[in-house]
Amino acid sequence: MYVDSHCHIHLRELAKRQDEVLRNMAANQVSHALCVTISLADFPAALALAERIDTIHSTVGVHPNPDPKDVGELDMEKLVELASHPKVVAIGETGLDYYRVKPRQKWQMDRFRTQIRASRACGKPLVIHTRQAAEDTIKILQEEGAGLDKGGFGGVMHCFSETMPIARAALDMGFYISFSGVLTYPASKDLRSIARLIPLDRILIETDSPWLSPQAFRGKTNEPAYVVEVAKQLAMVKGMPVSRIARHTSENYFRLFGIADNTHSS
Repeated sequence: MYVDSHCHIHLRELAKRQDEVLRNMAANQVSHALCVTISLADFPAALALAERIDTIHSTVGVHPNPDPKDVGELDMEKLVELASHPKVVAIGETGLDYYRVKPRQKWQMDRFRTQIRASRACGKPLVIHTRQAAEDTIKILQEEGAGLDKGGFGGVMHCFSETMPIARAALDMGFYISFSGVLTYPASKDLRSIARLIPLDRILIETDSPWLSPQAFRGKTNEPAYVVEVAKQLAMVKGMPVSRIARHTSENYFRLFGIADNTHSS
């Protein structure tokens, strides 16, 4: 069995054919998926799906990109309240993104810090998004005590595409490293070299669907069923059977997010 540790199947692109997406997951032995929110506005849809499907869970959080005028001031107490639901297993996705936003905007950094503090307050891990902002992301995580070494609850660096020093810094704090379909792209040689070095007990796989379809499905809308392609690529990189990748990444998912494994992994 496989697990998609980061997807957005509650959003419009996949929500309109949600039942088909769920059938495709089952057909490809993808047993569980984490539905990750990008704003408080889309949280109800993610939670409703998680409440309907036993093997789907949700996060709650606000992506770094939306402008403050679109989301208002983020309230830590409200986040903690929403995160108390048993099907909500993490805070995020949150972090820093300097690709679409001018670097070091106070509102973006404050929003990130608020969500780290919510993670510490509710005792649930973080789902971290970072783009062209890795050093500042690590710095703020360290300053706010997000790592297990500082009494925080760790989390995952989602859709990892950074350098090995950044991976080491995250691993040192107790974070997991998650690889997406980007790992399968011809231009991702350096990323595959990094993936080879990440310990098996700290790796997750994801689709980030509906975006970032793996190479075999480029041009098509991504979905959780395609996480198998990421596992296959990781197996080639590591030189081991894909069944071993499936087992370890599933076990890591259940451990990180405190989810009971009610399947028989192979």
